[in-house]
Amino acid sequence: MSEHEKRQRKPAIGYTRTSSAANIGEDKDSVARQRKAIQAYANRAGYRIVAWHDDPAVAGDDMIDTRPGFAAALEQIAGNGVRTIVVETANRFARDLIVQETGFRRLQADGITLIAADKPDSFVDDTPTAVLVRQILGAVAQFDKAMTVAKLRGARERKRRRTGGKVEGRKRWVEINAEMVAEARRLRGSSPRPDRSLREIAAELEKLGYRNERGAEFSASSIRSMLA
Repeated sequence: MSEHEKRQRKPAIGYTRTSSAANIGEDKDSVARQRKAIQAYANRAGYRIVAWHDDPAVAGDDMIDTRPGFAAALEQIAGNGVRTIVVETANRFARDLIVQETGFRRLQADGITLIAADKPDSFVDDTPTAVLVRQILGAVAQFDKAMTVAKLRGARERKRRRTGGKVEGRKRWVEINAEMVAEARRLRGSSPRPDRSLREIAAELEKLGYRNERGAEFSASSIRSMLA
């Protein structure tokens, strides 16, 4: 493809999100897989990816305004006039139905087009049928996540009953609240320039067994509240 042909393509931003810190790193394929799918769609549909923005270790139920990567994408859009964001799937934009719909409406109000590479019409088409399908898919993704958490919780409870004690790796919220906050503040550091970002603190806390009441890694907004 010539440079002239590339310039003729519509500019777009590629966005990726990875929920678990365990799926981040050069030896993991989550981001690479998402980028490959996004780029393949862009090539087919006549888009040119002008920038990539990633949100590693960001939960699918985090509001888009609290995500560093997505916030950076919106900031760039405000400055360069690009009006399209491409994600691998609707679930990579958001797994929580409310977050997905409110986020989509916010982008739509700002004149920003959101496209899912696997089902390009899922966000672009705003007919009642398309909205219903999008909401159903979002609800299924939300249900699937809840079922996974429930299965893990059930497995821990069975192990606890079998062993007659606690299952390592999970501490009750009421027992570790003060200890967890102290650890978060230690990780943050006391200098004007913090040692770690909010996302890095959440990932470190998860490694130590500190998770939210749903059994998931803390969001950046939760860490911010914790430090306050």
